[in-house]
Amino acid sequence: MTMPATRRKQPNNHKPQVSNRTKKPPSRKPGVLFGVEIGGTKIQVVAGDQNRKILARHRFTVDPSGGAVGILAQIKSGFDALLQEFRPLGAGIGFGGPVDWRTGVTRRSHQVDGWTDFALGDWARKLLGAPVTVDNDANIAALGEAICGAGADLNPVFYATLGSGVGGGLVVNQAIYHGAKPGETEIGHVLLDRDGTTVEDRCSGWAADKIIRALCRERPKSILGRLIGDAEGGEAKHLKAALEQRDPLAAQILSRLGEDLGFGLSHVAHLVHPEVIVLGGGLSFLGEPLRSVVALNVARFTMEAFRPGPEVRIAALGEDVVPIGCLLAAAKLVK
Repeated sequence: MTMPATRRKQPNNHKPQVSNRTKKPPSRKPGVLFGVEIGGTKIQVVAGDQNRKILARHRFTVDPSGGAVGILAQIKSGFDALLQEFRPLGAGIGFGGPVDWRTGVTRRSHQVDGWTDFALGDWARKLLGAPVTVDNDANIAALGEAICGAGADLNPVFYATLGSGVGGGLVVNQAIYHGAKPGETEIGHVLLDRDGTTVEDRCSGWAADKIIRALCRERPKSILGRLIGDAEGGEAKHLKAALEQRDPLAAQILSRLGEDLGFGLSHVAHLVHPEVIVLGGGLSFLGEPLRSVVALNVARFTMEAFRPGPEVRIAALGEDVVPIGCLLAAAKLVK
């Protein structure tokens, strides 16, 4: 077999040409909105379209020891990643604490140090080159549920979030109700007695954990007690499973929780007469058992002339409630 003749390689005396033109950066999708959830345990940074569809998401776990500086670094990391692909029209931020929604200045955080009088809106505007609106995360979540979630067909809508704390938000005619400074609709700080016991003291996630822990020490052989075992912290996450197994202790705890929360929310019914009260946050994952006992007690503590009072529903948007609310707030801003 004859091999093909090999051509002798000629020397290349031409220098490669170097272009003076800079490399064109990759194109970014225009017309999107950014949303940021700053919670006590998690951070979410999202991009979404005008139809509130989330296109990209970056999720971070809060490290309280890093303070506000650590959280800002996480948010910037999320922004940097999104800006590689998207060009924002505007952004909405839901902050887990009191905030001046007019200026975007945070007043404080009850979970993380370093947020006192911080100009969060200005900080984000400089990074994004776009307008930014900042509000309390419960207000933002209320907007999400009122327009896209469990309250979409009703007005006004009151939202109560039962998480590490208890927060609230009121939406009237698809707009967040804002009272005089420094806050509004703080259902978690409504008093249940004259000794200073608040709704948050009885109905937050940490309060439920404390109650469950104490009762299970007295009754360790209960279904709930066996589910928890020697673990300490996060006891409320076992409540649903115990209720499904018809544990009398779990039913007792749910009854107590529903009575306290229903009593607190009856004040909402008397003062603002929402068509619906939407329950969100971690404890809302108890679902229908929680909804029904709260609805029963709201009606029980509401004056007869106003009965049956507002409907009670479980939130529909889950983990997306604050991000979607942020996209809605951003859309209102850019309009």
